[in-house]
Amino acid sequence: MRDRRSGILLHPTSLPGPHGAGDLGGAAHRFAGWLADAGQRLWQVLPLGPTGFGDSPYQALSSRAGNPLLVSLEVLRNEGWLEDGELAGAPAGEPGRADLHAALEWKRERLARAARAFRAGADGERAAELEDFRAREGAWLEDWALFAALKAAHGGRPWTAWPAPLARREPRALEAARARFADEVFAEVFAQFAFSRQWAALRARCRALGIELMGDLPIYVAHDSAEVWARPELFRLDASGEPSVVAGVPPDYFSATGQRWGNPLYDWEAVAREGWRFWIERVRGTLALVDRIRLDHFRGFEAYWEIPAGAPTAERGRWVPGPGARLFEALLRALGPLPFVAENLGVITPEVEALRRRFGLPGMAILQFAFGEDPQAPTFQPHNYAPDLVAYTGTHDNDTVAGWWRGGAGDSVRTAEAVAREKAFALEYLGVDGRDVPGAMIRAVLGSVADTAVFPLQDALGLGSEARMNTPATLGGNWRWRVREDALDAGLADRLRRLATVYGRAPAQAGLRSSNQK
Repeated sequence: MRDRRSGILLHPTSLPGPHGAGDLGGAAHRFAGWLADAGQRLWQVLPLGPTGFGDSPYQALSSRAGNPLLVSLEVLRNEGWLEDGELAGAPAGEPGRADLHAALEWKRERLARAARAFRAGADGERAAELEDFRAREGAWLEDWALFAALKAAHGGRPWTAWPAPLARREPRALEAARARFADEVFAEVFAQFAFSRQWAALRARCRALGIELMGDLPIYVAHDSAEVWARPELFRLDASGEPSVVAGVPPDYFSATGQRWGNPLYDWEAVAREGWRFWIERVRGTLALVDRIRLDHFRGFEAYWEIPAGAPTAERGRWVPGPGARLFEALLRALGPLPFVAENLGVITPEVEALRRRFGLPGMAILQFAFGEDPQAPTFQPHNYAPDLVAYTGTHDNDTVAGWWRGGAGDSVRTAEAVAREKAFALEYLGVDGRDVPGAMIRAVLGSVADTAVFPLQDALGLGSEARMNTPATLGGNWRWRVREDALDAGLADRLRRLATVYGRAPAQAGLRSSNQK
């Protein structure tokens, strides 16, 4: 018997809470308990880095730092670094929607206050703990803290718009900036220290409950990031520091113009010349936070779509060979067994699948893609699954199942007739009449032979397009959905636990005791 499990995809910002967006405080710990009550053994999150323009976790300002927005101010108050009154007046946002920008600005000001209180009042043991953290993580932390302080000092503008000595990282300019912005740099270090401690507490809670954490490692980093600013020689940039070519994917069945992500592409030979250290440290840092990693855009490691930086869409580009096995061999040598899940979606070739199988990486199957006329649709049908697979009803880039079921062709190349055929086939395949398609699709992935089955919380709740997390290739309104506290009730937990038990995915004690029992 293989180790079968199921879990839920929910980013921490989507948790309930009083400060404008979900965080790593009480609601996160309660959600972990609710997952255990629901018989789930995995919690999948999106990238955890600090977000910039557009709020996308896949365009983080750092691939190593944690998002300060996720730091719980209530925990900091309980530790004595904030007063009760300082937690008042948080941006509330709309019901069920986070105002991420306003919440972050409000929280950063409180984090700065907490940093000042810590510096003034921390005892020797706690101060030493922060200094140990700073020394241990300094290889990335010092660059991030200075980058964040300089970005704030320059009105949030990208690093290429800073004065040339700072953009080019001239030593004298950096030394002067560290002195001038010493308080701001310390506040950023403190925020990362708080994030690290709070995430460690949440991870310990999940481990005690038998819940595995699965993180997400984007293949690319944002151009406006600490990494590109600090290591421009590893990326394909022009003399002014701007990308000469950018990342994306070509047109396909789902998008007539493809997706132009805009991330700078790696100079893979430069990465290789330094012993793949950049990628080894990225993976090592992620594994310090999670148990498994969803490796984003796995296809790009075999060959990636190179788009001229001036092209407005992804239609004009070319496939270029990626690092392939050389990178994964280096990671294997440095880190041992690779707990990756390969996001092998898109234009998948035999070479991509050969690379995945060579390193024994589970792939992904998205049930929403199973019923259309795309040539790859049969591979997403549960009767064609292999055990070594993670099966999803949908991901953060899909509409919810309910929204997909009620919707039309969107911006895909499908016709209305093709959509009608797709839905008719879905009803026939799932054996339902259309009244509970989300529930039927959850059953389908849970009942499949795939070792791991995952569904977004929105699908468990049966929510429509209003709860969609992201619409690819769009700006504004994404990443904002939040679950209401009262939605995570015992009735839903009981239904999910029964399904997980029926399909052999629940822990042995599921249904016998509540996670809240001692």
